[in-house]
Amino acid sequence: MQHVNSWRNVAAATGRADRAAAEAGVRRAYRTAGLAEPDRIIWAASPRAAVETVEKLTDAGRSVREEVRTRPWAEERRRMYDELGPAGWSALWSATGAQLWETTAALAERIRTGVVADLAVRPEDEGDVRLVLLDAVLGQHDAAWLAAFDGRGDRLTGLAEVARNAGWWWPYERAVVIAERPDVLHRDEAGRLDHGEGPALAYGDGFALYAWRGMPVPAAFLAELSTLTPERIRAEENAELRRVMLEYYGYDRYLTESGAEPVHRDETGILWRIALDGDEDVVMVEVVNSTPERDGTHRTYWLRVPPTTRTAKDGVAWTFGLEGAAYAPVRQT
Repeated sequence: MQHVNSWRNVAAATGRADRAAAEAGVRRAYRTAGLAEPDRIIWAASPRAAVETVEKLTDAGRSVREEVRTRPWAEERRRMYDELGPAGWSALWSATGAQLWETTAALAERIRTGVVADLAVRPEDEGDVRLVLLDAVLGQHDAAWLAAFDGRGDRLTGLAEVARNAGWWWPYERAVVIAERPDVLHRDEAGRLDHGEGPALAYGDGFALYAWRGMPVPAAFLAELSTLTPERIRAEENAELRRVMLEYYGYDRYLTESGAEPVHRDETGILWRIALDGDEDVVMVEVVNSTPERDGTHRTYWLRVPPTTRTAKDGVAWTFGLEGAAYAPVRQT
């Protein structure tokens, strides 16, 4: 559906917010909820800065997230469920919100974790930070459920206007705090945060998240990747970071430069094993494509296989979903 792609773009939008449009959406959301419009709308450069701003608010009144976001959403969901029936609602969600839910929910959780890590200086501070985060409406990162209701009534129009034009926001009786969208967002083909040369997500005030294929990593760690050596990889004590190093460096390159020796070879290829302290072995099969390239050469591929693999044939068979004994290709390609 076209509007699903539109909301996909909303969830991934970067750059300056359209403040006038977002503020108009906030006011509409308040009016729709039967509330007086807020006296003040305060902008913050990031979710982290927004939490700090909320903590310093005076005379803002109580949170009205329940009235502005939670209750309208629940009532609209019930209306659509009653109108479409269980099967119809399930089909609608599968075709709309479900397409965006996993990646946007994961991104929102990473942002929450990053805010807590930055602001909870002492362990006892964490609860207070999380309580402020619970008051947030997620703006652009509410794209999944807003996609499901797009074009099906105007009850959520104010919320949708904010989402299309800004980041997270905090609604209180007399004041609203709105965060800008990120300046930078890098994700892999699976929608996970991923960047090897800087922050995967960054806001204008310096709040940033660093990740490699979805796994959080320290900023200093990424700076080191371009100078990796087999010795440095072996010396890394953190198994998860060592795995990132190997992925970045390349398993085939590591095998070649570390002086690894094959543990088995047969007509299908060569089996290699990398023993790693505190982690499962990395096992790979080196195979040669029997179909020549245009220049007559034959390309070599490295296939990662389970650590329990004992022969090259078993490894190649596993990539086809077969047992080694059942693998007998007429011609390898």
